[in-house]
Amino acid sequence: FFEEVIMDTENLEPTVEYTDEETGELVIKELAKEYLSKGAWSTMMFLYQDRNAKTGEFGEPKVSIRRYQKQQGVFKQRSKFNISNKEQAKAIITVLKKWYEL
Repeated sequence: FFEEVIMDTENLEPTVEYTDEETGELVIKELAKEYLSKGAWSTMMFLYQDRNAKTGEFGEPKVSIRRYQKQQGVFKQRSKFNISNKEQAKAIITVLKKWYEL
C-alpha cells in the first residue's frame, strides 16, 4: 500500500510510521526502532501499532523486521517479516532459545 524509500540527503532513516496523505491521519505509529545490523545492507526491527479504520484506535503493538539496501544514499526496503501478535513472538523466542541454547 506504500513503498518505503527514504532519502539520505535529508538525514532521514527508514521508518514504518505512515500518515495518510489525503486525510493527514496517522495510520501506522512507530513506537521503537532497533538496528540489528548496519552497513550497505541494514537490518532493523520496528515496534509499531496500526490504526483500526473502524474505531480509529491503535491496536496491540506488532513487530516488523526489515532489511534495507543503501544505494546512492537511498535506503530501499528489500524484505520484511511481521510478527503480528504476542503468541507468535513467544513461539519465535522459544525456537531461537532452543536452537541457540540460550
